[in-house]
Amino acid sequence: MHPLLEKLAEARKLSLEEWSRLLACHRELLHEAGEAARAVCVENFGHSVFYRGIIEFSNHCKNGCRYCGLQAENSQRTRMRLTESEILDACREGFSNGVMTFVLQSGEDAYYTDERLVPLLRHIREEFPDCAVTLSIGERGSESLKSLFAAGARRYLLRHETANPLLYRDLHGARQSFWERIHCLYTLKAIGYQTGCGMMIGVPGQKLSDIALDLQFIQAFRPEMLGIGPFIPNSQTEFAGCSPGDAELTLYVMSLCRLLLPRVLLPATTALRTLIPEGLARALLHGCNVVMPSLTPGPMKNNYKLYDKSTEQRTLATTLEEFQAEIRPMGYSLVRRRGDFSPDKEGES
Repeated sequence: MHPLLEKLAEARKLSLEEWSRLLACHRELLHEAGEAARAVCVENFGHSVFYRGIIEFSNHCKNGCRYCGLQAENSQRTRMRLTESEILDACREGFSNGVMTFVLQSGEDAYYTDERLVPLLRHIREEFPDCAVTLSIGERGSESLKSLFAAGARRYLLRHETANPLLYRDLHGARQSFWERIHCLYTLKAIGYQTGCGMMIGVPGQKLSDIALDLQFIQAFRPEMLGIGPFIPNSQTEFAGCSPGDAELTLYVMSLCRLLLPRVLLPATTALRTLIPEGLARALLHGCNVVMPSLTPGPMKNNYKLYDKSTEQRTLATTLEEFQAEIRPMGYSLVRRRGDFSPDKEGES
């Protein structure tokens, strides 16, 4: 094994200069890193793949992220919100198909105050007491995050996007603060959430040195979950004509993250599966162990596009059957478990 990959696998820590050197060799080391990452994943999780159901319940957003189709400036997007009844119906469909984790995702929509979200979370927890609830709804204040935790949310996804403050400003504008994003991530951890961060690979303006900063941040933050996918342009944003991110580099970074954090919950992201048809299989071969099919009802699904992607109206049951058919020949299987993070192999449910 390459000396730096070996050091990463043993020490779970590299210097910024070492991260940069590893990234510079990404084409030569892609296969070797993938083999090592897959071995670490199998050692910790066997050939089990957890599945979560995403419910995208609002495409309203106050922010102006230059890469995102939900940005407030996008006048072409039909804005929608799901009712509580529609969200609960989506949970019921998921649960009937074995989903044990619901991921509630939206833009940063001020309509969803604590007074609206807390009763919703309580209803989900009352009806599905054995299931986990993950939130992916952007930055919120400490008191709000505590209220949502008390209501039953136990996981929170908040991608840091980039660990370079200058690139963060270029991508998000003056409306958002890099330091507020980082502060929110550490607040989530302090409250007790299983916390996820992550970034896109290949976003305009990004360099390998920026990804090295991302890996150094992930190393320090030690998230329980990671969301890493390639940049895919949205035709309704100013990045419409930009090239998508490199799928091979994305897979390599996923592998490095698995070696860094052996127990992290690492999804084969929808963006990767959108960019390359074999995205799921290749992600598993590079250390991923989670898939996140959509539970979003049709009309909202058509209007919830962070990037350009197909929105075929397949049932969840059909999607899961297709996932099983793709991964079964590789020796993997979808498992009906919450898949909570645990620092070791004991106590996983």
